[in-house]
Parts: sequence; structure tokens; C-alpha cells
Amino acid sequence: MRHGKKFNHLKRKKGHRDATLRALSVSLIIHKRISTTLAKAKALRVFVEPVITKSKSNTTHSRRLVFSSLMHKEAVKELFNEVAGKIADRPGGYLRIVRTGARKSDSAEMAIVELVDYNTEYTTGGSTTAGKTGGKRSRRGGKKSVAPASDTSNEEE
Repeated sequence: MRHGKKFNHLKRKKGHRDATLRALSVSLIIHKRISTTLAKAKALRVFVEPVITKSKSNTTHSRRLVFSSLMHKEAVKELFNEVAGKIADRPGGYLRIVRTGARKSDSAEMAIVELVDYNTEYTTGGSTTAGKTGGKRSRRGGKKSVAPASDTSNEEE
């Protein structure tokens, strides 16, 4: 029975699970976006969001607590110097999990995990495909819209 067990064990023992989540969180902090399975992404959110919250206060005690969770000196520096400045006013929800479909080899559900404030597509509202025209596309020919009969481009008359 699973009474009172509220987190995903990821089919690993405690040491292996902690090492996996620690490695994923270090990669996420350094690279700002990683691709992993959906189950690991959801487990990573529970693991790394309290660590990011601790990084808001730049004290020796919070640095030691974060280092005991991550065990990676460069990731702690990156977290306190760069990431903490961007998330200082955010009350929570530092990660975004985007499902990307099934992996081809074993059909595992994949996801992209990213830090919310580092994706410029979502924060600025602009997309990178500026040349495309937005419109409805259909496979059939359908009705074509006809231009108006009066031509207003000729203004010499």
C-alpha cells in the first residue's frame, strides 16, 4: 500500500534517486533548459524549487544549505549570482514543464524543463517566426477570398 508516500520513487533506491535529481538540477541551473522524461521533470520540480527559494536570500547559511542539496560549486555560484536576481520578485513557480511527446525508442513521455524567466519567447510576447503570416490553413482548396474590384492604388487620376 502507498499510504503517505507522496513523491515518485522513479524506480530507484534513495541514493540513486537523490543523485539523479541532483544531477538534473545542476544541469538545469547551468543550462537553463533541459530535456528529460515527464516523471523525472515532475520530481525535479519538487526537488529544485525549494532550492531556488533558498537562493533568494544571499547569506552564508542559505549558500551552505543549497550546496548541501546540489554538491556543485559552479551551480551554486550561478544560482546565487545570476538566477536569484531574475527571480527575486517571483513568489514561486520558477520552472515550466512543456510536454514534447513520446520518445521514439521506448515511448516514454518526454518534457522540456526550463527556468521561467529565461525564455524570451514567453516573457516578451514576440515569436522568432516574424516572416510567417498567421492564418487558417486547410488541406482542400476551398473558397478563395476575392480582392475588391475597385483599385485604390492608382492615385494619379
